[in-house]
Amino acid sequence: MNKFDRRAFLKTTGLALATTLPVLSACARPKIISDPFTLGIASGSPLPDGVVLWTRLAPQPLAGGGLDPLPISVGWEVASDEAFRKIVQRGTAIAQPDFGHSIHVEVDGLEPAHWYWYRFFVGDAVSPIGRTRTALAPKTAGEFRFAFASCQQYEQGYYAAHRHLAQEELDLVIFLGDYIYESSWGKNHVRNHGTPQPRTLEQYRNRYALYKSDPDLQRSHARFPWIVTWDDHEVANDYANDHSQELDPQFLARRTAGYQAFYEHMPLRASARPNGPNLRLYEQYDFGRLLRIYMLDDRQYRDYQVCPKPNRGGSNLVGAECKARLNEKLTLLGWEQETWLERGLESSRAQWDVIAQQTLMAQTLRAEKKFWTDGWDGYPTARRRLLENVSKRSSTNTLVVSGDVHANAVCDLKVDFDDPRSPVVATEFCGTSMTSQGPSAKNIAEWRANNPHIRYARGDKRGYVRVVLNERRAQVALRVIGSEKDPKSGISSLAQFVVENGRPGAKSES
Repeated sequence: MNKFDRRAFLKTTGLALATTLPVLSACARPKIISDPFTLGIASGSPLPDGVVLWTRLAPQPLAGGGLDPLPISVGWEVASDEAFRKIVQRGTAIAQPDFGHSIHVEVDGLEPAHWYWYRFFVGDAVSPIGRTRTALAPKTAGEFRFAFASCQQYEQGYYAAHRHLAQEELDLVIFLGDYIYESSWGKNHVRNHGTPQPRTLEQYRNRYALYKSDPDLQRSHARFPWIVTWDDHEVANDYANDHSQELDPQFLARRTAGYQAFYEHMPLRASARPNGPNLRLYEQYDFGRLLRIYMLDDRQYRDYQVCPKPNRGGSNLVGAECKARLNEKLTLLGWEQETWLERGLESSRAQWDVIAQQTLMAQTLRAEKKFWTDGWDGYPTARRRLLENVSKRSSTNTLVVSGDVHANAVCDLKVDFDDPRSPVVATEFCGTSMTSQGPSAKNIAEWRANNPHIRYARGDKRGYVRVVLNERRAQVALRVIGSEKDPKSGISSLAQFVVENGRPGAKSES
């Protein structure tokens, strides 16, 4: 490929907002010297009549994108067939330099529960073709298939799991955080970040570009619509609200950069556009009367972790000496988000409510009666409030899907985990990581020995979780690859479970 000339690219594309592009007129096509679609394409945030289409122009992806700070007109098409013989919508969007030349096209006027194909144009350059699907129409049901995944540390493994995910028959992918990692850690690396931890916007852009350059991840995005949230590594390990674990006085500026880079690289609506260090990410998605998904954000609004190590923020392993852990006022989601979730659960008429959130919700008592404070165990009264709200529902079909801990776990969720007589009010499926190193066998054995509500746990395999819902049941498969160190690794179902309508708690099908 010829070396890309930024000025020649900008000159050929014209940089005029009135540029019509080949999809809109018979104007001569500008000639593109280098591929502007190196980061692939994506779709997400599906509604019954619309979806968001995403791309980011980056002919030099690891150099900040490689474009001068000027707006560029991008054409797009949506078709009802892969050959684009039946174009249903087309238009232009402006890739603004202030947002890294990313675009977020909100297409509406589509048919519910339909597959569509889409692509982008810049001059002579045409993007890969993506496939997306709209949500079910209101008051309809049927079968719905989704997968959820998390934690894809680039250095620790290849994205074979994404290659297999792209071959599943799904309607949606839910990603639960740690899409990138700011830090280098773990054993037996197979590739390298190549740069220090990001702190500025351009550095975060380059880290996303490195991850998104992976062809298997691009295939996974191009195959299905995604809905997304973040965890900590999109900014910094174990941060809470405006505190980093190092208590960096400049942390809020770093969070601002990390949040903007997240928005620039995800298929999010304009309502999620960042405002300084703030970005409203939590959202509700309805799929007919079958399913409502609540996508949560447990990083931005949380109270600081209690009982930290001296002169540190972040997490700690604590026991009964940490009285602050039981403070009734502690919140993991923030009071506004807690209230929003409570009202959503109260108003839901869906057959299944799925609470999609970052980390293991079930109580995880460890050896010597210790709890890890970075997750729900650090905020037990907030967890109790949430599960009490779940227990008040007339329908008991609440599933919690989780990530973060790099292990598969299947759990009974109770208002009081310490009372064996406390009824099961919801079922949790925690998915293992896509690549990130898992917990030791000793830790998993402690989980099982000390927590009878954890019905299943394994941390030695990487992969994702597939869920098939209908009005009668939820069928769940823990899909794992042979090895994340092998880019050609195969896949299998480690275990399979069923949750019956009206009967919380998973039953093994393995």
